[in-house]
Amino acid sequence: MPRNSVAYDQGVKNFIEFAFRHGSINDMILCPCPMCGFSKRLNRDEVYDHLICKQFPKGYTIWYLHGESHPRETTNAPANIEIASQRNVVVQDPIIDMVNDAFGVHEPISEEAFQTVDEGVRQIDDDIPNVNQTRNATDEFHELSNDDQQPLYEGCANYSKLSFILKLYHIKCLCGMSDKAMTMILELLHDAFPHIKIPSSFYDAKKTITKLGLNYEKIHACPNNCMLYWGNEEDEDRQNCKICNTSRWKERKGGSDSLSNGNKARRKIPAKVVRYFPLRPRLQRLFLSSKTAKDMR
Repeated sequence: MPRNSVAYDQGVKNFIEFAFRHGSINDMILCPCPMCGFSKRLNRDEVYDHLICKQFPKGYTIWYLHGESHPRETTNAPANIEIASQRNVVVQDPIIDMVNDAFGVHEPISEEAFQTVDEGVRQIDDDIPNVNQTRNATDEFHELSNDDQQPLYEGCANYSKLSFILKLYHIKCLCGMSDKAMTMILELLHDAFPHIKIPSSFYDAKKTITKLGLNYEKIHACPNNCMLYWGNEEDEDRQNCKICNTSRWKERKGGSDSLSNGNKARRKIPAKVVRYFPLRPRLQRLFLSSKTAKDMR
């Protein structure tokens, strides 16, 4: 139907009423307009404006992302083809897939799914003692989902806030850039584009990235590989290696590790650091991800 027709307007209103009655979360639904591509959650008025300004997606006649269920599959070939074509309407967002994999959510998100996210991650946390027990998994899931729904700047269709941060982090890893260099780049972007929605430092960006999980634990080590300052309280508190008596800390220029800037204590830097990547959460993540679960099995 033409978008300026009464029938189209009534059809949009009927869709919105159905979707908010059966598939809304926090009074928001996935917007099906071509600009959002089923990847952004918007309120009632925003969805209406988008669908009046942009054509409702052709072929999306079974609203299975908005509370309508598929008809039972039969041996009727045309019906199966129609169902398959419905599934192809949705534009897959790899960032949303990544967030869903991190929290073990693989179906279109419902109220029940949101309620089970915290429980599922808490169960994983109970099995892995090194995971931060105080984090609220549901809040982190909401924050990451919201970051992926925010455009990088007003009118940007290629990057969301989350996807741009992850892209920058990927470049950092591939090119071996330092944390300081990344902070300088983020500060430059903020200065050049005041309305851009990114963190102002790499420290803040990393806090967002770590919500996706798969972090590592830093363990101080003897520079001569004699021991780890880890495992029991006595070893963790040592200042010198119990084998070769080498200092745990780097020597600073000037020979003073104690004071700097008046009475302010200078931060000690470990001479060597082991980055420990726990195996169990990585295996769990590989089984959770739809892209790797089959290969793992």
